[in-house]
Amino acid sequence: MTKRMVIMLAAVAIVFGGVFGFQAFKAAMIKKFMSTMAQPPQTVTAGKADVSEWQPKITAVGSLRAVNGADLSLEVSGVVDTFAFSSGDDVDAGAILLKLRAEDDMAKLESLQATADLYTITYDRDLKQIKLQAVSQATLDTDAANLKNAKAQVAQQQAILEKKYLRAPFAGHLGLRQVDLGQYLAAGTVIVTLQALDPVFLDFFVPQQAVDQVRLGQSIAAKVDAYPDQIFTGEISAINPKVDASSRNVQVRAKLKNADHKLIPGMYATVDIPTGAPQNLITLPQTAITFSPYGDTVYIVDSKGAGADGKPQLIARQSFVTTGSTRGDQVAVLKGVSEGDMIVTSGQLKLHNGSTVLIDNSVTPTADASPSVPLDR
Repeated sequence: MTKRMVIMLAAVAIVFGGVFGFQAFKAAMIKKFMSTMAQPPQTVTAGKADVSEWQPKITAVGSLRAVNGADLSLEVSGVVDTFAFSSGDDVDAGAILLKLRAEDDMAKLESLQATADLYTITYDRDLKQIKLQAVSQATLDTDAANLKNAKAQVAQQQAILEKKYLRAPFAGHLGLRQVDLGQYLAAGTVIVTLQALDPVFLDFFVPQQAVDQVRLGQSIAAKVDAYPDQIFTGEISAINPKVDASSRNVQVRAKLKNADHKLIPGMYATVDIPTGAPQNLITLPQTAITFSPYGDTVYIVDSKGAGADGKPQLIARQSFVTTGSTRGDQVAVLKGVSEGDMIVTSGQLKLHNGSTVLIDNSVTPTADASPSVPLDR
């Protein structure tokens, strides 16, 4: 009985030992296979880190306004009698633009002028007679007061008649006429807009931290969407002496030449204010940077000799970087990248430190310093 028990236990030990041994052998073979199986290379785009010139500057967005601009109207009501301008004309200061019907006012002026002339004759006659003691001093004083009152009434009526005429308060460019011949106009009705377009003002805001970098006479460069390929230059003409309490920004005004009248009041413009000497910095497309809370990184492509196919084996190495300012699609890199390094510009999500990569630049991300949106979009 004991012999049978020993044989049975030995058989069971052999069976279990075989099972566990097979499992251990299988795990070792799987581990060996997985360790020898290489990960396929990931396809990415890449480019060399180049050094380019960067101009330190403050960028802002502002609005254009005319040095002089007004919507013209009359102080008195009446019916439009004549026009002396066309829409879009350039006019001089003081030019007559419109006249209301004024026959009644002119007739009243003539009546008052006749009365003033009569009082002038009476006063002159009594002035001669007082020397002969023919009239009293009281009569002469009354004549003088009447003459003065008559002249004041003439001047008052002339002022009323003058209000029937619309004159250009300054030289400028007229807009579209808003009224028609024979139309009754109430006082204050806008007739036409007049804008002095050369030069023009550009108002914008800068943060209070940048106030020490802005000064009177400093040159600026502005761009508007209507003319994306043209840069308009000017200089700072005024700085607001107080900070806006709600935004903590300071309003700045620049003056721009506008002889061709391309810049129109009401347009918005982007403003660049140079603040120092140009610097040479390493420049990368913004798509090359992976931004994260724990730090900004890039992948640098290194060559690790030839692979099994005889071609150079490319390995991606992650590197933390310090970025500077941006311009368009580009970003300046202050630390973490050297000039000439091959940097992955797209496809980083597929990579980890040590990944093999395959570079395919048939389609690359844009890296334009001044990108513009096509007008047909």
